[in-house]
Amino acid sequence: MVAGKSKVRFFCQECGHESLKWLGRCPGCNSWNTFTEEIVYGNKGRNVINIYGENKPTYLEDINALESERIDTGITEFNRVLGGGLVPGALILLAGDPGIGKSTLTLQCANLVRVNKPVLYVTGEESAQQVKLRAQRLNVSNKSLLILAETNLDVIESEVQRINPSFIVLDSIQTVFLPEVSSAPGSVSQLRECTSKILQWAKGLGITVVLVGHVTKDGTVAGPRVLEHMVDAVLYFEGERHYQYRVLRGLKNRFGSTNELGIFEMTENGLVEVANPSEAFLAERPVDSSGSIVIPCMEGTRPLLIELQALVSQTVFGQPRRMTTGTDYNRVTMIMAVLDKRVGLHLSNYDAYINIVGGLKIDEPALDLGIAVAIASSFKNVAAKRNTVVIGEIGLTGEVRAVNYLEKRLAEACKLGFTKAIVPFGNTKNKQGYPIDVMGVRTVRDALELMLEGC
Repeated sequence: MVAGKSKVRFFCQECGHESLKWLGRCPGCNSWNTFTEEIVYGNKGRNVINIYGENKPTYLEDINALESERIDTGITEFNRVLGGGLVPGALILLAGDPGIGKSTLTLQCANLVRVNKPVLYVTGEESAQQVKLRAQRLNVSNKSLLILAETNLDVIESEVQRINPSFIVLDSIQTVFLPEVSSAPGSVSQLRECTSKILQWAKGLGITVVLVGHVTKDGTVAGPRVLEHMVDAVLYFEGERHYQYRVLRGLKNRFGSTNELGIFEMTENGLVEVANPSEAFLAERPVDSSGSIVIPCMEGTRPLLIELQALVSQTVFGQPRRMTTGTDYNRVTMIMAVLDKRVGLHLSNYDAYINIVGGLKIDEPALDLGIAVAIASSFKNVAAKRNTVVIGEIGLTGEVRAVNYLEKRLAEACKLGFTKAIVPFGNTKNKQGYPIDVMGVRTVRDALELMLEGC
């Protein structure tokens, strides 16, 4: 048992908020009936391990900044999100909805990762036989891959010391427990203590560890917020279960950018990287249909062409409905207000439905002008010009503001056969460097006159 005086605390199982007494509603995440009683032990008598050895203060200029060689995961899209590959000694948390493909991605990574030592795949949710069945379906052939079906962290630690692997996958952190902590697996205390101990392996032994984590009903990582602060990177694997595309997005990354994203396609044989996502998302775009607009977006350093669709119909009830899928609801309502006030499109008696095709979630101001054109196109039932893309941010006075990385956006549009682009006037100072014809607009009204013929 852990030495020190024990005390009783109540923890929210959704967000990890701690309280001295039971509460019906959590003040941290506003969830109801999520507090459970747990025993917390004091630190007196605990063995604190210094994973970095004996350290002394050192002047910054005297420290040698050695850039560690990154480990190739064998999956280009995974490497992109990580910032170039796995860093030795890094602790990575991979979270996502149930059934989204987290175990599939980690098993494929364990099969393809380029390391000289054994790879250990620890499963707490499945048996070794079940993992074998998935491995056969995914054509896993790594002879140095070891499977361990265990949830006791002490047993896992002893096997790690015996095997000395260079890469570990733990699926999932919610199933692992320490015997000296009396609370159940998945509780706040167990998550905090287990992650702290795993962190000692990663930093002390130079082992790269990927923890698979669950998410709550509102889409955040299950467990205390301190869990996200302890790890080096937090990755979200997201996407609609009814779509074949999956998106790997970085929420936190100490060794790279958090704006990158990787796109995969779920097939019978596992996850397949999408080499040209823009072409995949535009493959089924309808011909001469109102409300359909193509917008070049930026996700990190990657330009991405998406199809945004809008449907505007007269409301049946007294209160008009506004629904969005894949973009910000408040942003759409603001753009509709600008169209009503500055352009004269009276949308107060019309329902509006906005959808980004493919299950993507894009939150970028450069979508504003495309949303406005799509809504106006559906409202007037006039198809927009098919060979033209739209980019721009909209202000409350109806002006169109400049965007960044325009050359990369237009280069991606040029690859897929687009010949013209409606861009903010502030971006037209250097037309010579653009691969396609650009038409600068100052206001939303100007963009609608160019994009919607006959209006």
